[in-house]
Amino acid sequence: MVRGILAVLVLAAVAILGLVGCGDSGGGKEGGTLLGTYSSFPELDPGLAITQEAWIAMYNTYLPLLTYAHANGSAGSQVVPALAKGLPKISNGGKTYTLFLRPGLKYSNGEPVKPSDFRFAIERTIRLNSLGSPFYTNIVGAEEFQETKQGGIPGIKANDRTGEIVVDLVRPQGTFLNVLAMPFAAPLPESTPIEDLSSHPPAASGPYLIASVRSERSWEFERNPQWAKTNSKAMPDLPSGHVDKIKIDVVRNQATQVSDVEQGKYDWMENPPPPDQYNRIRQQFEGTQFRVEHTISTYYFWMNTTKPPFDDPKVRQAVNYAVNREALERIYAGQLIGSSQILPPGMPGYRKFDHYHYNLAKAKRMIAEANPSDTSVTVWTDNEPENQEAGEYYDGVLKEIGLKPTLKAINADNYFTVIGNQSTPDLDTGWSDWFQDYPHPSDFFQPLIGENIAPTSNLNIALMNDPELNQEVRRLGEQQLGPKQESEYAELDERYMEQAPWAPYGNRTVSTFISSAINLDNVVFNLTFGQDLTSFEFK
Repeated sequence: MVRGILAVLVLAAVAILGLVGCGDSGGGKEGGTLLGTYSSFPELDPGLAITQEAWIAMYNTYLPLLTYAHANGSAGSQVVPALAKGLPKISNGGKTYTLFLRPGLKYSNGEPVKPSDFRFAIERTIRLNSLGSPFYTNIVGAEEFQETKQGGIPGIKANDRTGEIVVDLVRPQGTFLNVLAMPFAAPLPESTPIEDLSSHPPAASGPYLIASVRSERSWEFERNPQWAKTNSKAMPDLPSGHVDKIKIDVVRNQATQVSDVEQGKYDWMENPPPPDQYNRIRQQFEGTQFRVEHTISTYYFWMNTTKPPFDDPKVRQAVNYAVNREALERIYAGQLIGSSQILPPGMPGYRKFDHYHYNLAKAKRMIAEANPSDTSVTVWTDNEPENQEAGEYYDGVLKEIGLKPTLKAINADNYFTVIGNQSTPDLDTGWSDWFQDYPHPSDFFQPLIGENIAPTSNLNIALMNDPELNQEVRRLGEQQLGPKQESEYAELDERYMEQAPWAPYGNRTVSTFISSAINLDNVVFNLTFGQDLTSFEFK
């Protein structure tokens, strides 16, 4: 699941901090080893972490200057200080952010955390051509640095003596507080190599470190020795965690994962149970070992708007009429609620509409009227069971309306890397999803269907580039979010769906499924980061 963050009042943040514990026991046992499973191997490098699976791993290992409160529901959407002493001072008409690093912090390898490490981390993210790069191109000089990879980013000034960090933006950005809280912005030692370190992750600043990795197979977390010595004292409001170790195995068969959790061989499975077992697991274990988690997400089929047949809006609109959201709800076995718009429920600016009621006959007529010059298309999806089935369904829909699709299902581990590379041949249409990076509607427009189109690590897979709509995205992104802006984002959602670069089909729920050894009531599901590993505790 790819990821897809709203400035908050200081008083609200303080209130949340008062409610969130520091790893104190909820009546269970301290220590032990948590055994978990993933169905795919995520990015374990903070500069490259783009999926929900990766962000779970990053949340308590690589701390940015700011982070999100360790809490369930909307309380977990509050931005709070992490490595920074406090929230930034914003000046210069919203274009300058000033923060101070907490003194005395250390990485897990014993090196001191320095203000200049923040600048290095942003530059490293851009040098890696990360999917996270577009979030930082509004920093003065960052866009030029993205093109040349030389000379550094002058808009970030760091004083290692005083601890001061000053970030200058090209234009005001209502989401920048949230962007600072993303894993891509987590400071790293300047000695960290500029390469994908998923197989040997860099030094950590949070309560856990990633101690060992068997690429594509497993990885282990251990307590960061510097956390108890120094960092936890400097950041007493952040939780320290209950378990001493966490071992994660990649188990591709989700039915096997379910069986192993039921038998107590594993304590937690990160992904939901497979559709054919979901209802049984929910009925049998809800409230004791199972909990439905609502997400801020949109699942959709993208269409390449730059070449036939999908360069014609009428063809894209026809596809939207042909997609039966109820059929896709059945494929996801109750884990998806049908929708035909970009913004999901729960996101500020969401206003329900449905311009594309299922009408297969109308879709066929529209395709015939459009008479596209090329009807042969490649349909992309990953091999996660429900996503592959959704891709197969979509392939069948395109055949039914008169196109000639060829289905291509590839490994979920590198799916977004492949479709985000414009040199990949036949990127015509396919499956994707987006989970909020931060609770601001800009997150569903600016990186995904605005003007941010990159040759690699591209998130705008539909290559949607409408100058008028781009200008509106930029204008709204410069403003602080209020009722007027929310209404304008709702209108923007409808305007984009008139152009139909996507065929959105639903909003996902996920789940927490644990063994009987874990205290379900204490497990925190953060709307941005997912399950909070510091909250798992044995009974």
